[in-house]
Amino acid sequence: MSEKVFPSSKPTATAAPTTANGGTGGAAATTTATTNGGTTKSHLYNPTSRPPYRPQPHHRRHHHRPRRNYCCCCCFWTIVIILILALLVAITGTVLYVLYRPHRPSFTLASLRIHRLNLTTTADSTSSHLSTLFNLTLSSKNPNSHLSFSYDPFVLSCVSSNSDVFIGNGTLPAFVSNTKNETTFRGVVVTTSSDLDADTVNNLRPDLKKKNGILLKVQMDTRVTVQMGGLKSKKVGIRVMCDGIEGVVPKGKTPSVANVSGAKCKVDLRIKIWKWTF
Repeated sequence: MSEKVFPSSKPTATAAPTTANGGTGGAAATTTATTNGGTTKSHLYNPTSRPPYRPQPHHRRHHHRPRRNYCCCCCFWTIVIILILALLVAITGTVLYVLYRPHRPSFTLASLRIHRLNLTTTADSTSSHLSTLFNLTLSSKNPNSHLSFSYDPFVLSCVSSNSDVFIGNGTLPAFVSNTKNETTFRGVVVTTSSDLDADTVNNLRPDLKKKNGILLKVQMDTRVTVQMGGLKSKKVGIRVMCDGIEGVVPKGKTPSVANVSGAKCKVDLRIKIWKWTF
């Protein structure tokens, strides 16, 4: 009996074409495969190929932390230096105070004579004129045994205590007050001749009519330099205020003597910072 040959169900592989050298015809070999649906897919395979290069995203490094640390370090050492300097100044001031015991200078208003204090008003009350002439005796005392004071010229002004109306002004020459020294000025003139407005006249007239006299105060402004041995300070403004003066309006040509027994003179520093004075 003759045998029947049935074809195989497996697909026949296609041989790759060979080259003259006996190798494959290209860099890659092509293979075919049949899927369940009967379609044939072609796969390209190259064992010598490399995956494509994919650059990684570049992350920037921030350098804020070192700069911040530098700023913090600078602030810390600046504060430390300021505290050290303040401590040294405080220690120096304490030592100087203990050794020298500095005291403020004192001023005294010894006498005040009123030669003229006239307030005249026209018949129609349209204008008023004030004419004054005072004569003062002032003294300055330096109670310190190691400090001396050098004063610039003084600017004097006299005002009424109740209404703060300007009465007159004058000057006091510059002088040096040495240690444990007292300087007296006699015949200091304070005068004015000015026109007053209606409001100022209404404030001043009741004071002039008082039986016990008009209350006055004398203000003196200057700048002073303090010297201690070879050390010399910068000029500092001071204000001397003498309050509690009871003046009497003179009658006739005889001057009246003001009562200065209750007058007290207070010395205050005048520190100027930019546009403000304290």
